[in-house]
Amino acid sequence: MAEQTRLRQQDDDSRIDWGIIFSVMMLSLIGLASIYVAAVHDSSSVNVTRQVISQVMWFVIGTALAVIAMQFDSEQLWRLAPIAYWFGIFLLVAVLFLYSRSLFINTGARSWFAIGSLTFQPSEVMKPAFILMLGRVVTMHNTEYPVHTPINDWKLIGKLLAYTVPVAVLLKLQNDFGTMLVFFAILGGVILVSGISWRLLAPLFGGVFVLAGTALYLVIFQSGRHILEALGFKAYQFDRIDTWLNPSTDTSNTAYQTWQSMKAIGSGQITGRGFNVSHVTVPVRESDMIFSVIGENFGFIGAVIVILLYFLLIYQMIRVTFDTKNEFYAYISTGVIMMVLFHVFENIGMSIGLLPMTGIPLPFISQGGSALIANMAGIGLIMSMRYHYKSYMFSRNDRFE
Repeated sequence: MAEQTRLRQQDDDSRIDWGIIFSVMMLSLIGLASIYVAAVHDSSSVNVTRQVISQVMWFVIGTALAVIAMQFDSEQLWRLAPIAYWFGIFLLVAVLFLYSRSLFINTGARSWFAIGSLTFQPSEVMKPAFILMLGRVVTMHNTEYPVHTPINDWKLIGKLLAYTVPVAVLLKLQNDFGTMLVFFAILGGVILVSGISWRLLAPLFGGVFVLAGTALYLVIFQSGRHILEALGFKAYQFDRIDTWLNPSTDTSNTAYQTWQSMKAIGSGQITGRGFNVSHVTVPVRESDMIFSVIGENFGFIGAVIVILLYFLLIYQMIRVTFDTKNEFYAYISTGVIMMVLFHVFENIGMSIGLLPMTGIPLPFISQGGSALIANMAGIGLIMSMRYHYKSYMFSRNDRFE
């Protein structure tokens, strides 16, 4: 009896992936320290303590949400997927009418609810819901069509697009192109692991790259910009492309934020200037440009440590996927991994001038409750995989004893 109790206690510990918790905790602590530095040296900051405490509170809420998500097994997540998806669609529609007017003036996007000083972005709620829905769609399709033929693969692509297009259209109406790219990254990752033949994937992804290259070519020439304007591109989007291609041409206007971020990161050199030291002003560095704080304070070494922590987190999520051997879980984890990976790639890329500005936050580090909650919900989904798989294995072994 005592031995059985001891084994159960060990099983309870093994059901929790402490490696993932460690990575997230380290990134979150780095985020709190970086937000503190940004707030201290930001002349527009009203209350440094309030900003830090606010992020801590969002982290507590996100942790609670991750714990709740961890309690759902695959069958419960399966039933939850369509409910969560359509609830997310409802929020994306509602924000078009109830968006924050003040934030719209500042950002040009109709993507935020505001209740007093509290703001919330419903597209962040949509990310984990979208991941669940895509996982359900692919699993159902592969069960119905176990043999991958060109016709069956096209049917699957059509089904995935049927759930992606409404989200993309609503985000386009919100003028939130950056977030739309995150959903396309999630879609691309799920398609890659869905079992679709490479004979179909190669021309499909090749067409996407050709389309992106054509859009970039059109941006370079004024005649091409007229075509893009007719398709709905805005002036600020052209400014971001110009800033990306030539960040040193207008460092006092549209390229100021990118240029200042590059200066801050460069000034950190190898080891950084030291904690809470800031000689370069970077607009919105507490959220979009938080990587500039890490680069200036901790230099190349600090930046590499942050990147390695992200790689460690992603590796641990991939390992959990292989351990559980559940098709539905595999698509969920792929979506979460692509969500985190795209955020990291885009945020660091735009901070060092390699990618255009999109307003994508750095996961677990940038200030912002909505994004933190979405990322923590994704972590909860990943942790539920090992949590319930270990529980199932223990129960099964119990029955054979």
